Amino acid sequence: MLIVLSGPSVVGKGTVRKALFDEPDTDFQYSISMTTRQPRDGERDGVDYFFVSKEQFEENIKNGEMLEYAKYVDNYYGTPLTYVNETLDSGKDVFLEIEVNGAMQVRANCPDAVFVFLTPPDLMELKHRLIGRGTEEIDVINARIKKAVSEIKMMRNYDYAVVNDEVANAVASIRTIIRSERLRVTRVMPDYEQIGEE
Repeated sequence: MLIVLSGPSVVGKGTVRKALFDEPDTDFQYSISMTTRQPRDGERDGVDYFFVSKEQFEENIKNGEMLEYAKYVDNYYGTPLTYVNETLDSGKDVFLEIEVNGAMQVRANCPDAVFVFLTPPDLMELKHRLIGRGTEEIDVINARIKKAVSEIKMMRNYDYAVVNDEVANAVASIRTIIRSERLRVTRVMPDYEQIGEE
């Protein structure tokens, strides 16, 4: 099963994903992204990212080998399709934490994936989080809030919405969603059809 966690920037996707993976019985694989940027100190190829050249990444795009991708500040970032397929084929669920536009690319390529939209309790809370970071001017914060509003409108393209009021609550909700999805008849039925054929 492919699980996609997405939502507006600064909603806490990374924090929630980390807390989810810190749970002792988490049994799915976090998808490693591919990038053309240079590794930072301590980052390892195949662990933190797959580091490739711009030419290699563009070749992957041309050959349809990227599940989703985007370009930021002259560097590509994306999810390699081969890695996702090999992980799924090995019997492991794959977990993606990506931006809204990337999630829409995945939706087009893998409509049977599980799409979870992480949302703030309200926009004022989102603004407080941005201000609390202390890293941006107020006009930048207002622009990011405006972008978040447009991203929140894309929630209708997802299967589930989880409010990130408290990280523990959000993690519990996502775990419940995943447990429920594993019991969906369309996911269970192929095993029983195979038994009937045998």
